Amino acid sequence: MPYLVKPEHLAPAVLDPIPVNDALPRTAVIGAGSSGITAAKALYEAGIPFDCFEQGSALGGNWLLDNPNGQSACYETLEINTSGARMAFSDFPMPAHYPPYPRHEQIYAYFEKYVDHFGFRHTITFNTTVQDVSRDADGGWLVRIKGPQGEHAQKYDAVLVANGHHWDPRWPEPTYPGTFDGEQIHAHDYRSGDQLQGRDVVVFGAGNSAMDIAVEASHRANTVSLSIRRGQWVLRKFLLGKPSDQVALPGWLPWWVTGVRLRIGAITSGGLRKSGLPQPEHKPGQSHPVQSEEIRKRLAAGKVTVRPGIERFDGDAVVFLDGTRTPADLIVWATGYKVTFPFLDPALIAASQNDLPLFKRTVHPDLPGLYFIGLVQPVGAVMPLAEAQSVWIAETLAGRYAPPRVAELRKQMAKDHERNKRQFYASPRHTMEVDFDHYLWDLDRERRRGYQRVANGAQVFPRHRDDRSNDDRSQR
Repeated sequence: MPYLVKPEHLAPAVLDPIPVNDALPRTAVIGAGSSGITAAKALYEAGIPFDCFEQGSALGGNWLLDNPNGQSACYETLEINTSGARMAFSDFPMPAHYPPYPRHEQIYAYFEKYVDHFGFRHTITFNTTVQDVSRDADGGWLVRIKGPQGEHAQKYDAVLVANGHHWDPRWPEPTYPGTFDGEQIHAHDYRSGDQLQGRDVVVFGAGNSAMDIAVEASHRANTVSLSIRRGQWVLRKFLLGKPSDQVALPGWLPWWVTGVRLRIGAITSGGLRKSGLPQPEHKPGQSHPVQSEEIRKRLAAGKVTVRPGIERFDGDAVVFLDGTRTPADLIVWATGYKVTFPFLDPALIAASQNDLPLFKRTVHPDLPGLYFIGLVQPVGAVMPLAEAQSVWIAETLAGRYAPPRVAELRKQMAKDHERNKRQFYASPRHTMEVDFDHYLWDLDRERRRGYQRVANGAQVFPRHRDDRSNDDRSQR
């Protein structure tokens, strides 16, 4: 159920700075978006010495329109696709006056209040780019940064990567034959309906961004074609007047139950064929959910025409696979994103085709001390999952959690990865997919197992190296 407490009425949770324990591993956090700030909070409350580096001059990541870091894909009409109550951090409810699906500026304001409420803004170093992260000679991590004070490297025992995965656009490969005389942009570069005004627009894609842009174009453009190569189940955001994701299921239930819930959502959303949308070849629950309240209305009004995939370009027109053609002077490619880490050597780690197996989507078994926060695509919201990951890693660094033996860790990781691959059809879009409720339940179970391992004498994360000088420590 929606939260009833207004965060602005809560007293600050932190009245005095939390003391830093320099005996704990010194840590770097990369990014101050939604995943980076919850990672910083977890480390801060655990007393772990850390630095959080943000490339731009503001926090908020993808939820800040025209973020100074140049990475945000936010656009003027963007609102969340999971309800506010499901997206909120566990200890900081969204304001009660927010709509069920808040807009981007409300989410950004929420993040600002979150940071100030828990009192850790001073731990974030803005206008600082992490240029390189590499192993150092004694098993730690060397982080080279560039900021207002120049470029230099610092040693850390652990690094939390929270740079997001919706910033590096994936363009169609291979390119289509023919020549196109108009403008082509990726959805990442779309900001407002002004870019669509009076244009003949082709939107290529069937995800949430494609639906949003096609709906906005239907109010602004001369013509709108929505080119869909593979059909998707388009669900409504409300069921019986309430947000459709408010029905939470026990996390221990098998994944097929989530599929049943999504199939019910697909049935109650209405048929696709009568709207002109192609019937998917897969079942609901076998792809990342797509939600739109407006697309069916705009299709019924004749303001959006659904087309199949593109065959070729023809100057001022686009020709589709069924032989139809439409005039076009703007193509918006809503073709997703690549998972990349520009500060990590690909020889060390890379996500080929967005595929990067990790233990609980967080830990790499071959790179101790390197963790990934928010590198997950849930059937639900990322933020509570990133929060749970962050608390877990803070417990690891503080010595309260111990992982399983490497062989067992690899076995569990492979089992989870293969199960996830079976659940969804094969595509770069689904390599990081998890079920929201099951993931939180499963991670909580693993944390409790890790506490017991510590009680049984298992090895915990190594403490600080004694040979580091006091000058090479976090200053807060």
